[in-house]
Amino acid sequence: MNAKDINIKNRRATFDYAISETFTAGIVLTGTEIKSIRNGKASLVDSFCYVANNEVWVKNMYIAEYFYGTYNNHAERRDRKLLLKKKEIVRLEKNGKEAGFSIIPMRLFINDRGLAKLVIGIGRGKKEYDKRQSIKEREDKRSMARMFEK
Repeated sequence: MNAKDINIKNRRATFDYAISETFTAGIVLTGTEIKSIRNGKASLVDSFCYVANNEVWVKNMYIAEYFYGTYNNHAERRDRKLLLKKKEIVRLEKNGKEAGFSIIPMRLFINDRGLAKLVIGIGRGKKEYDKRQSIKEREDKRSMARMFEK
């Protein structure tokens, strides 16, 4: 698997949240973590971001232990620091404190320079009827595509 082909998505993010704004952030990683990500062994399920001391952190992001790692191997679900500009951090902090809004990791990828990047979004949690509406819209798009296919 080529490192540029890595595109790990959090599919629950768009289903559970109405995303209003997105940011692309770098991640502070150790050597075995980036090797594991390049092998595609990471997951964004149940992960979230928070702001502490003017720094953005991602919590509960799973990166599998590197198979060839030694005693220097990393902890699988440790907190990882995200690298953003100061203006972006201030905006995230302001919006994250509002009731009903969360900072959600949406996509993990490797850019053309070989660096791991995380796309995070500010989202408001959807209600049950909003989720049903999303499912209905998706099914309508599929049925329209099938009709035009024939």
